[in-house]
Amino acid sequence: MAKVYEFLANGFEEIEGLAPVDILRRGGLDVKTVSVTGSLRVQTSHGITIQADMTFEGGDFSDADLLMIPGGMPGSTNLNAHDGVRHAMRRQYESGKLVAAICAAPMVFGSIGILNGKRATCSPGFQKYLTGAEYTGELYTVDGNVITGEGPCATLPYAYKILSMFVGEEKAKALQTKMQYTHLMESRK
Repeated sequence: MAKVYEFLANGFEEIEGLAPVDILRRGGLDVKTVSVTGSLRVQTSHGITIQADMTFEGGDFSDADLLMIPGGMPGSTNLNAHDGVRHAMRRQYESGKLVAAICAAPMVFGSIGILNGKRATCSPGFQKYLTGAEYTGELYTVDGNVITGEGPCATLPYAYKILSMFVGEEKAKALQTKMQYTHLMESRK
């Protein structure tokens, strides 16, 4: 079973933080939320307090198949200011393993230099932080072991894409159907 850690800082965007955890867990992945606040409690960008599974200080993350970070403000800048998160993301990337960020959070990738020569997306207006990247403006972009997502409305397709990278397209599509995502997308036509 694939091992995923998601780092959460105060001010993260709720849907970008929690929907991927939900989808990946439903898809059979072992996902742990990791607070970088020094306690298990993390406050979202809209004032909801959640309890993470563990604190950053409680893990080494070397067994991760994927490290991911949600966007939101000031959550993204709080993640970018956390030396441990920056080091873990860089080590994960350099090991050839997957890293993912959505909305404003790809700024962390830009600031640690892992977007050089890569295609990436983010929330419009934050592309100036994608140092070295070609901005795509897509809902999600996968380039090698770097996955980026645009923002709140892109969270579901971003999460399903990540899931498909571990369980395959067929199983990811089955979950999309079970969660009525397929119906939603077909009703738009």
